[in-house]
Amino acid sequence: MYEPRTYREYVKADDLIKFEVIEKESDLLILADTNLYDKAMLALLRCRADLEKYIIEQHEFATTLKPYRVSLAASQIIKDMAGAAKKVGVGPMAAVAGVIAEYVGHELLKYGKEVIVENGGDIFLKINKTRRIGVYAGNSPFSEKIALEIDPKDTPCGVCTSSGTVGHSLSFGKADAVCVITKSTALADAAATAIGNVVQDVKTVQDGLNLSKKIRGLLGVLIIKDDQMGILGKIKISPI
Repeated sequence: MYEPRTYREYVKADDLIKFEVIEKESDLLILADTNLYDKAMLALLRCRADLEKYIIEQHEFATTLKPYRVSLAASQIIKDMAGAAKKVGVGPMAAVAGVIAEYVGHELLKYGKEVIVENGGDIFLKINKTRRIGVYAGNSPFSEKIALEIDPKDTPCGVCTSSGTVGHSLSFGKADAVCVITKSTALADAAATAIGNVVQDVKTVQDGLNLSKKIRGLLGVLIIKDDQMGILGKIKISPI
């Protein structure tokens, strides 16, 4: 079900051009040096064509909640989704928003030096100066009060968020927000889902952090549940 991206009204980056690219369920907000709408749309269409073709051939790929072994002939985007999901023990579609943001972002970097692609709260970034990403965490007192500071030296990277109390994404947990930063946006997306699945209340925030420690390649993790916050790794928070 489509939900209006009202949070995009608060996105500010006066030194970048902001535009949206929408195709069926995919709704991207992109910030770049120049308006790259046509190139972004072509990249998105290629991603969706690969996904739709594979799902027609392998229906279970789109429905399973467990890691899924894909064929050697599968396209790279399918392999990246499956690989990220396998690392954290979830189904490959848990990585779909992140992997699309990542693929479109890398394509646009051929034409510019700075690109930010947001896809339903999952973000790919390649930036030239420090940027801040606001955290929306439902009814938590931290919601819309804090931001993650992203250092350009850490990019390109992915910053992905999962929530069991906000939005329509599938989660078996009740975290208000789980934010994951890592070099692979596909992995960040899948990991945010996996970590969010184990957070049921404030007492299980530590369980989420313990799981995070077992996932190789994560740069930083932020977990918010009610008035409690758990942080692991390279996370810098600033007030909004």
